[in-house]
Amino acid sequence: MSILNAIASLAVSDLPAATIWYARLLGKQAASQPMPAVAEWKFDRGGWLQLYQQADGAGGGSVTLAVDDIEALASHLQQVGVAHGALSSTPQVRTIMLTDPDGNHIAFAQALDTSMAR
Repeated sequence: MSILNAIASLAVSDLPAATIWYARLLGKQAASQPMPAVAEWKFDRGGWLQLYQQADGAGGGSVTLAVDDIEALASHLQQVGVAHGALSSTPQVRTIMLTDPDGNHIAFAQALDTSMAR
């Protein structure tokens, strides 16, 4: 068996509102809506972020999104008015953490160590 890719999924309470918020966060519209209760974003190097409507499960998720320039991300977040935690750094990785309106945790990470996933 060979795993070809991965999809990170987050439950949200209001898919239309969450789709607008995530489009602002990610700087692009959803790539697809394969079902009425699902919106998906595809990333350049592979992988997907999927939102799905499930009010009773919303807010319990967590996802890490790899970026190549954490400073550019911080600037983008400021421009679009998305609140976030402080930039933190170790010799291996730089991160910015935030939560979506439902309380799902989102980490943006820039790997500094070439042995880490990019």
